[in-house]
Amino acid sequence: MNPDQVVDRSKDVSQPLDRLGPDEQLKADSDYLRGSIMEALVDPITGAVSYENNKLMKFHGIYQQDDRDIRDERRRQKLEPAYTFMVRVRLPGGVCTPEQWLKVDELARAHGGNTIRLTTRQTFQFHWIIKEDMRATIQGLNQVLLDTIAACGDDARGVMCTAEPRDSDLHAEVAALSKQLSDHVIPRMRAYHEIWLGKERIATSEPEEPFYGKTYLPRKFKIGLVIPPSNDIDVYTQDLGFIAITGPNGLEGFNVTIGGGMGRTDNEARTYPRLANVIGFIPKEKLLAAADAVISVQRDYGNRAERARARFKYTVDDKGLEWVAGEIESRMGAPLEQARPFEFTSNGDAFGWQENGNGSFNYTLFIQNGRVSNLPGESIMDGLRAIAHVHRGLFRLTPNQNLIIADVAPQDRPAIEALLAQHGLAESDRQSALRLNSIACVALPTCPLAMAEAERYLPELVGKLDAILAENGLTDEPITIRMSGCPNGCSRPYVSEIAFTGRAPGKYNLYLGGGFHGERLNTLYRENIGEPVILEILSEMLGRFARERSGGEHFGDFVMRAGYLPA
Repeated sequence: MNPDQVVDRSKDVSQPLDRLGPDEQLKADSDYLRGSIMEALVDPITGAVSYENNKLMKFHGIYQQDDRDIRDERRRQKLEPAYTFMVRVRLPGGVCTPEQWLKVDELARAHGGNTIRLTTRQTFQFHWIIKEDMRATIQGLNQVLLDTIAACGDDARGVMCTAEPRDSDLHAEVAALSKQLSDHVIPRMRAYHEIWLGKERIATSEPEEPFYGKTYLPRKFKIGLVIPPSNDIDVYTQDLGFIAITGPNGLEGFNVTIGGGMGRTDNEARTYPRLANVIGFIPKEKLLAAADAVISVQRDYGNRAERARARFKYTVDDKGLEWVAGEIESRMGAPLEQARPFEFTSNGDAFGWQENGNGSFNYTLFIQNGRVSNLPGESIMDGLRAIAHVHRGLFRLTPNQNLIIADVAPQDRPAIEALLAQHGLAESDRQSALRLNSIACVALPTCPLAMAEAERYLPELVGKLDAILAENGLTDEPITIRMSGCPNGCSRPYVSEIAFTGRAPGKYNLYLGGGFHGERLNTLYRENIGEPVILEILSEMLGRFARERSGGEHFGDFVMRAGYLPA
């Protein structure tokens, strides 16, 4: 099948319409994601939208939520839930100009509860936006050339890219390719421009979605570009990954990985996290063609009858890696070359000041769990607004929920340093190595999927683990720790050395033994446990780690070697 031809799912003999799941039918009947969203936005009776419109709005980068902290009280008062919306920005590679930062800050103060959330996919999320303010928010983003298209939904999501450059020219080239790729793979989304930006619908004989068709993809599809030796994007967790390969003349191309994914469904053994496979190498000129080929395989063969098994990783396993790779080559019109050597040595962020190859500087600011707000003694939001007013470089959001103030000229560094100090941010990285390598999803009170706390609890738990680490002389030992409020895995927990996924309030599944560079999945160690048991288990393990580890051995590797987990 030509990747550019129109897809009519009703004529796809491999998946007849009467065998498609309800979400597929909803998309097919939505008039290319318009639904009745326009009418729902002006309905004064409720702060919510219908189930169907909520599903469709995800393609527009929007999730309906409610404040779960007060849900029961509102129910007792016979009030509907306190509905608000999460709006996620599309920000390829996490690259943001100062002008864009200032607009995001302005919108967050006006509509988003005076807070900004930096995500694990290098973008911004607004929370607490009420229905009446959504158009103003999206129109404000449009003023600085930002949008929310495909930030959620069954499509190719925002494209990630290594945040911290070791080679300034190489990073600039790969970051530019991530932007080009993101612009290429998103849906055309005329509905977005009509609903949110007030554009008129224009009659045309051209296909509205020439690549995606009426039913788009079976599930979300995540893409990332990574520059070794850093694996900060956790490339093996992506549906489609591109590992940059360099030669004497710079970027030559990419090793291609397929089939990664974190999400699983609780108590459903047929769902699982999976690491991607490297299937070959492509020259850089074939980046867009390779992406089209891979995405179109998932478009045409992904499971549209059973949504829990609709991610690309299951297509790869169900069809077979060799078959999928062959189909990709067929659609590209050329075989993949043999994968080329590479090595990952880190996946964290380098905090503080770092010099670029071109003589400019970057400052990486630790932002716990990506929450930008004003705290006692640490006015992160005000400080970054002040910096954005004077900064002449870029901002880069990292996959670890931190922020790089990038491309600072030597003569501009003193002014940035003064503002960091003024707002209590100059020593943000004076934390334990465990805290600096921690990630949590938002979870409660806004995420409707959360079974337990994550963002609001992990800092407290890390503080208690820090005391154990200090007793054992491990305060400066980097250990990756991640927490998600549910098994969906938005914080990429299944590749960390220590991970928690929520089961119920105060109860978590504990996973151990992930690879420090994201190269190995961890393993479920204990189910449905609370803090006392967590601390007891980790206290014993960390004590043994301090006494018995080999030189340079990471905690995840030690847990495997010490026999805590099956080989």
